Amino acid sequence: MRSNFDKQLAVLQNQLTEMATFIENSIDCAATALITGDLSKAEKAIEYHNEIDRMEHDIEALCLRILLLQQPVAKDLRVVSAALKMITDMERIGDQARDIGEILIDSPHRIKIKADSDISNMATATIKMVHDVVDAFIKNDIPMAEKVIAYDDVIDRRYLNTRNRLIEEIRVGDLDVNAEVDLLSIAKYFERIGDHATNIAEWVIFSITGRHKL
Repeated sequence: MRSNFDKQLAVLQNQLTEMATFIENSIDCAATALITGDLSKAEKAIEYHNEIDRMEHDIEALCLRILLLQQPVAKDLRVVSAALKMITDMERIGDQARDIGEILIDSPHRIKIKADSDISNMATATIKMVHDVVDAFIKNDIPMAEKVIAYDDVIDRRYLNTRNRLIEEIRVGDLDVNAEVDLLSIAKYFERIGDHATNIAEWVIFSITGRHKL
């Protein structure tokens, strides 16, 4: 019985690792499209979304089978419970990477968006968060997960600075409203990706220690 259970946990670990890699790739494509103007990368970020959704459903089904048939306790239960929470945040990152890609493809203000250094810096910082949280998950690295959580403050500050600057530019007439909406939307999506990366880091820590930040 335990041997079968261990096999299911190994499958769960592999599927989570694959999904984590996909979300890292999706946000990397979205951010690269923003920074370089390469719309093929934006299209790729959108394409990743369907596969990430499929992975979420597959992992959720596996977790439920493990809970119903194996009735895990202690650390095993924490791992499965954390997986169910993590895939929700992973899927949301995929959603937001897709949304950024769609804005970049559809917006007539792509040049202004690409030239906005504050948002480009947010994109680079968010790539770091997602990469590090995936690394923390794969390696069961608590210090790395804690660094991801702390780094979210950097993303939040950059978002607030960007938002305040754009509002001021609108006030003095330096930027048209439609461009501002696109820029603010992208900045907000990156800020939310940082939040989801933080949530994943917290569930990584919980799966290892049994402690979760309330």
